[in-house]
Amino acid sequence: MTAATETPKPNLLELLWRAAPESGRGPRKKLTVDEVVAAAIRLADAEGLEAVTVRRLAQELGKAPMTLYTYVPGKSELVALMLDALFAGMERAPIAGSWRERLTAVAQENYALYRAHPWASAAAPSRPPLGPGQCAKYEHELQALEGLGLSDVEMDDALAYLLAFVRTAAQDAAQADAERAASGMDDQEWWEANGPLLAKVLDPARFPAAVRVGQAAGEVHDAAYNAEHAFEFGLARTLDGLAALIER
Repeated sequence: MTAATETPKPNLLELLWRAAPESGRGPRKKLTVDEVVAAAIRLADAEGLEAVTVRRLAQELGKAPMTLYTYVPGKSELVALMLDALFAGMERAPIAGSWRERLTAVAQENYALYRAHPWASAAAPSRPPLGPGQCAKYEHELQALEGLGLSDVEMDDALAYLLAFVRTAAQDAAQADAERAASGMDDQEWWEANGPLLAKVLDPARFPAAVRVGQAAGEVHDAAYNAEHAFEFGLARTLDGLAALIER
């Protein structure tokens, strides 16, 4: 008698497209991959991506840890599925207006997604696996660059350049949020607590530009760092850079 062979584990693309072959062996599954991914996203949103472990996710779902491996083979695959689910469900405005308005909308949609899910900006690779969510996102965002006279490669490069800025800006904003949470103080409280010492050690004669510029920026932003201002300023400069390519 020939020994029965185990059904091979699905690869990532099969999981992303829900194209993995069903095994006729073993007990009937009581969860779906979508349900596992949704639970993982909720956990990451609440406690960060480091909290998403097989054991913790199994507890959230009321299952034995080994059960989850029948849905997702490992954490790297799970994170890819989580990101693709976010991309599939993100808000997308109709592509309209000038090229700057279109790319601004694309940037703002991505920034809003990463601000709503702070773990995602650090987890997202520059070239994520091509799942249905990522493909729909890519197709939509490329429309903002159609008809501008760019080659296909230049369109891809321009979009990657814009989204790399957005991910970095979102990561900086998430880090600032984490630092405020760790300190237990908002920006105003931090300055009130540390201002007297800084006034003593920051000698204008020794650090003339730093004191002058830092004071001016702090007064305008009411903080040492304003994430939303940094995003808007950086986005404008990023679009200025693309203008050299698009308007040549």
